[in-house]
Amino acid sequence: MALRVFGLNIVKTNRNLLQNACKSSAPVTGYMAAAPFATEVTVQAAPAAIQKQRVSKAMRAYLKRANEHDEFMKTQHLEFQIGKRHLANMMGADVETFTQEDIDEAISYLFPSGLYDQKGRPAMKSPEVVFPARKAAEFDETGRPFHSMFYTGKPNFFQLLHDIVDETNKLADLEERMLRRGNKPDDNQKLGIAGFQLLPKDQLELLLVESIADIEYSNFTKSMERLIASPYAYKSKEFIERYLKPLMDQSKQLEVPKPRIDEEGRQYITTYECLRKTARADVTVRLPGTGKISINGKDISYFEDENCKEQLLFPLQFSELLGKVDVEANVEGGGPSGQAGAIRWGIAMSLRSFVDQEMIESMRLAGLLTRDYRRRERKKFGQEGARRKYTWKKR
Repeated sequence: MALRVFGLNIVKTNRNLLQNACKSSAPVTGYMAAAPFATEVTVQAAPAAIQKQRVSKAMRAYLKRANEHDEFMKTQHLEFQIGKRHLANMMGADVETFTQEDIDEAISYLFPSGLYDQKGRPAMKSPEVVFPARKAAEFDETGRPFHSMFYTGKPNFFQLLHDIVDETNKLADLEERMLRRGNKPDDNQKLGIAGFQLLPKDQLELLLVESIADIEYSNFTKSMERLIASPYAYKSKEFIERYLKPLMDQSKQLEVPKPRIDEEGRQYITTYECLRKTARADVTVRLPGTGKISINGKDISYFEDENCKEQLLFPLQFSELLGKVDVEANVEGGGPSGQAGAIRWGIAMSLRSFVDQEMIESMRLAGLLTRDYRRRERKKFGQEGARRKYTWKKR
């Protein structure tokens, strides 16, 4: 009986305490009066606990590496700007207008090098050029990825394919609407990509900061070709030009000289200052001709070496004009190899006036229109030759 009385007293005491707490707080009704206090404590304590659990060691290490890379790039940028300022001061130029071309010229002047390979010469480039690009953080601190195609493994590439398909569908819808109205596409507005090509695989990988397989690059080219083939492709010109590369830099294209007419009524073109090593030649090509080749008043037997003869005939064979033009060349200086290289370059440059633009581009890709600046590397002090060292003897 005593236990029952003691239990009833405890229940009454708890009931009185609860009623007093409800009266002292804001006027709320019923059982939910005490609920806000428990809910508020839970809301304030939950985020910190969840955050501590979700940020793993791998995530912290990833974020740490990303921050270290950003700090490293900032340091490299600062050092590049300091070096650029010093170079500009040494060359007496304005720092604000000192471009990358000016930097290259200043380094080649201040640090001359006899190495033929450009990669072996001293250089100073922007950090973005020297250090490969890296992807930014792809997910937040809780591990949730930013990109919707993150789990494909190559989100940038598949996003590109998605954008290409989206542009293609837009142009298809536009073409269908025009056909319903009875309008035909204007041929004058057709997108022309002559002189351009799609980005090669290596450059596309640098742009996307992702490595792609050959079959994936094939899918990219097929999708782009389908987009370009649309009669309304000019509507997506800005998008298409992002992934096009000029076959030849427009600023470096040389005007093809127009041929002149000689006394016999034949077309001819003369190329002066054809250089190779220490040889110098002037080459004249006449069309039509019988395939006659004159070198300092002699025929092709001027060169005894078969390789030199093949060097002369190669541009004529490549352009399919062998036996259709006459070649006259005056050459001096250098040896047989240098003279043959000088005449070959002069023939190739002169043949541009007698072939179409497509053949000119093929000749350029074959290296016929590129000057060969290679020379014999000089002997170095303290060495037996240009690269060869003296034999080291211990005694």
